[in-house]
Amino acid sequence: MRKLENSELERKSINDFKQAEKTPIIIVLDDIRSLHNIGSVFRTSDAFLIERIYLCGITATPPNKEIHKTALGATETVSWEYNKNVIEIIEKLKQENILVYAIEQVENAVFLNDFQPIKNKKYALVFGNEVYGVSQDAIKVCDGSIEIPQLGTKHSLNISVSAGIVVWDLFQKLNS
Repeated sequence: MRKLENSELERKSINDFKQAEKTPIIIVLDDIRSLHNIGSVFRTSDAFLIERIYLCGITATPPNKEIHKTALGATETVSWEYNKNVIEIIEKLKQENILVYAIEQVENAVFLNDFQPIKNKKYALVFGNEVYGVSQDAIKVCDGSIEIPQLGTKHSLNISVSAGIVVWDLFQKLNS
């Protein structure tokens, strides 16, 4: 076994990425403080051909040197848009017949391992602040909530880790 060279990975060009069929997932980042978390979510979104990222509230926007450190160019491939008001974005997405789920620990949340996405439907995933999570106001207007099962003492994951877990899970379920 040998490690593959970058030239062997058949990476898409920026233009190829923009023209590729996207995974029917949109990410909404609300009040994310860490620029590295934002960049990491961009990089995960590039890896799984995510359609778009909405940056809301205090979430910083590209171009930004600190976001670039973890995004490694993904801000050039993944479409993104800023809107200060996360509720406006959630309501807009719902009007477009997109199912919107908060990734949060709430009453009646569906555990990620039990969540079965519907083929040919588009999903928006709302990730909240590193300390406070998804706001109650945003949760109220979502179609539902997905919770990542956790067994340890913290019951809390970094937002970029949560995004990676949830996006991977939905990606493989939608493509199986």
